[in-house]
Amino acid sequence: MDYISEKTIDQVYERLKKHAESTGYYLNPDAKFTKYLIKSLLINQKRYGYWACPCRLASGKKEDDLDIICPCDYRDPDLNEFGACYCALYVSQEIKDGKKSPGSIPERRLPKEERDKLDRIGEEIAAKEKLHYEGYYVNTVEPYSLEKAKPILFFN
Repeated sequence: MDYISEKTIDQVYERLKKHAESTGYYLNPDAKFTKYLIKSLLINQKRYGYWACPCRLASGKKEDDLDIICPCDYRDPDLNEFGACYCALYVSQEIKDGKKSPGSIPERRLPKEERDKLDRIGEEIAAKEKLHYEGYYVNTVEPYSLEKAKPILFFN
């Protein structure tokens, strides 16, 4: 089930690289490492039906993992703050050009219990206000907890 051909990996690599650069992003310049991440994304596609971040534990339920589908919700804040996303697939121009090395990126994703709590709050508000709850986005800083987070709930 997990076999992915090198040809497929190379094709996806070229497509991702072209797309990333056309939208102002860069893939990690370590092609071997980047292709390993791409292989892991393709394995997750086969396993779950979506590109779950290869550096995070996916639940296998797309609705629970929407925030970690590559490119994940945390990519841009991680790139802006640290020069790379959590798994270092996407990097800043400084890292691409070899002027800076990627470092450790702290986890921005809230623990499952806290994500569930936000969903319950959103559903309660939606029911009370007769809205449809769409989900949330959390702008977090360390420590990554709901008490320190600034969640934004989305409704329609």
